[in-house]
Amino acid sequence: MIASVPHPRVLTAAKVVLSPLLLLQAVRVRATALQLPEAEGPRRGRVRAPAGRARSNAPLRLLVVGDSSAAGVGVAHQREALVGHLARTLADELGRPVHWQLVARTGDTTGEALAHLREHQARGDLDPADLLVTALGVNDVVQQVPVARSLQQLQALHALASEAAGVRYWLHSGLPPMHQFPLLPKPLRWVLGSQAELLNRHLQASLGDQRDRALRRLPPALRVDADSALMAADGFHPGSQGYAVWGRALGQFAASRWRRQQRAH
Repeated sequence: MIASVPHPRVLTAAKVVLSPLLLLQAVRVRATALQLPEAEGPRRGRVRAPAGRARSNAPLRLLVVGDSSAAGVGVAHQREALVGHLARTLADELGRPVHWQLVARTGDTTGEALAHLREHQARGDLDPADLLVTALGVNDVVQQVPVARSLQQLQALHALASEAAGVRYWLHSGLPPMHQFPLLPKPLRWVLGSQAELLNRHLQASLGDQRDRALRRLPPALRVDADSALMAADGFHPGSQGYAVWGRALGQFAASRWRRQQRAH
């Protein structure tokens, strides 16, 4: 987390003053960045509860929607990516099988992810789901999507998943510490990091920790040490260790909130 996030007006003024340099840095980053592919493997899968820990045969149905980080850019296969670690952790924590579906695409903003989900719905390719996990927002920051629009589109995505797939609980993963990304030079790193943290704060205010939805910030290791071995070779996405830390933390949090919701019913 950035220790001191500037007021939005201050940040806007800084972007205006620094705009020639920021534009030049952004062009250079796009031209020189290492382009890694999405993780290979199916976009649907099933995970059994570990032997000796099974408490129910009824599967938890998981839908993950996101951008390149949800698509597993930075690792070779989906079992090493976010959805693989997340599904295994949920199966372990809840003692039940997990049936999962991944709808993710590199470069997607929240609005584009919403359109992508609608495409799946129109094709009849959207499985029933109990739990929705979203990992979005980085491309909104990069493409300068207004915060209010990002929040509106995220709410629309949840509404669509609830109506079309039957989702009963929604967990959104917070934005990463873009101010620590090795790929980004200063001051571009500071500007994007500040915007990412502002969006996180708006998400916290919007989602909070409600009965049927919550925001889960990234685990401290990914917030404090983003330039370590937890990062992929491109300096922008998690590596295999980073996805493991992220997926386990997100799965443990999701399992605890799912149990709480079930007790409330």
